[in-house]
Amino acid sequence: MAKWTPTHEAPEPLEGPIVPTIIGGTILWFVLFLVQLPFYGWFDDHGHLWWLWTCLAGGGLGLIGIWYVRGRDAALKRAAAAGGPEASASAAAE
Repeated sequence: MAKWTPTHEAPEPLEGPIVPTIIGGTILWFVLFLVQLPFYGWFDDHGHLWWLWTCLAGGGLGLIGIWYVRGRDAALKRAAAAGGPEASASAAAE
């Protein structure tokens, strides 16, 4: 069996306003949790309580995501300022 090799290079990753996107998604998860919270009894009676906890988990994971992307963004900016090997990639992203 022959090993498969790609015929072209992979495209550059898409960059954009990542931090605001993650913050917006996290806020949305927490808002969905708060909107569903008054209906806790109904969700429990109908076996849909997992909807509530999914929204809370999404908000919690979003907080981890905010921490991660803020650190990544700061590292990219430091590399661009230092003129390191990643500077050309991060400069093209801005």
